[in-house]
Amino acid sequence: MPRSDLPPPPPPAHLRAWLDAHAVRADRARYLGELERLSLGTGRLLLLWAVSAVFALGWSFVGMALMAFEEGGLTEQFVGVVFLVLGAGVLVPAGFWFVWGVKRDRRVRQLLSAWAESDRDPVNDARLRMPGRSLAWLLSSLVLCALGLWVTFGSASAARPGSETYGEVASLMGLGMILWITGLLGAGKAAAHYRWALRAFHPLRRPPAAPPGAGPVEGAAVTPGASVPAQERRSASKERPPLGSG
Repeated sequence: MPRSDLPPPPPPAHLRAWLDAHAVRADRARYLGELERLSLGTGRLLLLWAVSAVFALGWSFVGMALMAFEEGGLTEQFVGVVFLVLGAGVLVPAGFWFVWGVKRDRRVRQLLSAWAESDRDPVNDARLRMPGRSLAWLLSSLVLCALGLWVTFGSASAARPGSETYGEVASLMGLGMILWITGLLGAGKAAAHYRWALRAFHPLRRPPAAPPGAGPVEGAAVTPGASVPAQERRSASKERPPLGSG
């Protein structure tokens, strides 16, 4: 998804002071929900697995190239070079795709933090603290980690000299490592997001401070008997005319 399709950042604090508070809060709830879906939605998880599948395909070509090189014949050497080129042709675009996803995730996290710090909404923030998406990511990623470790160590322990070649063992171990790293990335992202949500949407978190010199927000209540700063009291006393004058 292009970066232009991401939600906009929140308006600056000096502009939020003059905007309708209900409209700003509604935008905040809508954009936070959309950004959370872009960060931990089902489509994002499937995209991570798709990138992992492309890496696995590229590594499969590399493994077939290693097995062809082990044969030692001229024809096998040529076939190995072809497989190696095919593997590079798949792995290099997958690497660029992965880097693009990392940069996009960083931008989504920045927008999430900016919108979370812009205001407070106890009802919507309580929903965003729920661990539903993070738990789904964590459980599916742990299953993928277990599968990757089983493939990696199982292929290494079951290899016997003369029955499996080094290329076959390297190919299976590489596929297992790709699965394990993919699951590790998903689990780490889920844990980091849930930890951030608990901190960012904590009920006792202080609301954002009003900018200096900004007027009162529409709808803000003024507490009777509130203390007035000393500087304002001195200014008022200077402007008050003396008793008995004029």
